Amino acid sequence: MDYATLLQVLDSTVRLATPLLLACLAGLFSERAGIFDIGLEGKMLMAAMLSAAVAYVSGSVWLGLLAGIGASLLLAALHGLASITFRGNQLISGVAINFLAAGLSVLIAQDWFSQGGRTPSLTGGARFEPITLPFADALAGVPVVGPIYQQLISGHTLPVYLAFLCVPLTWWVLYRTRFGLRLRAVGENPAAVDTAGISVVGLRYAAVMICGLLCGIAGAYLATALQAGFIKDMTAGRGYIALAALIFAKWRPWYALGACLLFGFLQAIALRFQSIDLGGITIPVQVMDALPYILTVVILAGFVGRAIPPRAGGEPYVKER
Repeated sequence: MDYATLLQVLDSTVRLATPLLLACLAGLFSERAGIFDIGLEGKMLMAAMLSAAVAYVSGSVWLGLLAGIGASLLLAALHGLASITFRGNQLISGVAINFLAAGLSVLIAQDWFSQGGRTPSLTGGARFEPITLPFADALAGVPVVGPIYQQLISGHTLPVYLAFLCVPLTWWVLYRTRFGLRLRAVGENPAAVDTAGISVVGLRYAAVMICGLLCGIAGAYLATALQAGFIKDMTAGRGYIALAALIFAKWRPWYALGACLLFGFLQAIALRFQSIDLGGITIPVQVMDALPYILTVVILAGFVGRAIPPRAGGEPYVKER
């Protein structure tokens, strides 16, 4: 693999890791507050559909982004209602949201556009355009540093930069603010938080809605930046990979960044090298497509070690009288 090819693979890694990173940070907020959320996939999928649909009709990617966030927040509120207010099983609620989004997104897209459950292709102002950073073209001729800045750092869309900015922001919120301290405490010992006069329900709802916000941005990015429209099941298991990355990162923001970049790199390799010839033995394209998912299982099974979730995770809180 030469230097130019390596840069192209790394560029693809950044773009492919972006939705994983946003979804992983979304799950981080929710699970740190004690609410397990398997419904990341469903929220991303519904956000992708509505963002693409609204962006196409209005011609504005910003309205599409708002629509995607709104759809994700609605599903997040539904999950909060089921798991926090009614104290239902959090895993079942998340699975139900995934099934609901998988069917509803295709149904709405088919009813609106009659194109087999997909939206028309997005063009112009209905898509996020790449941003050229200052001096990117001027530095292109500088050996090593120039191509890295021009091809790897510059030239991405706004959600990409927002996703990577969310990593230090998430770390600061969780570990340097009163809100973050209380949020982590709710995931470990909600009774102690309640005794201190702080609303456990309010904090958990706040975490769930932050999760919905980030999933909405991730879904909108898929449909209006990474691709040019919505197609059926376009998330392709990214919500589940984000959950795997969250476990791999042991619920820490900076580790989550590394895990998502790793999984993004595996996807980029699979896309770049559709088939590989190893001494006369050709690895078929189907194996390369499955490689990121296979290695995800291998990594979780053999390299994570003991990952301890928040102690109160998955347990509804019942206020003592």
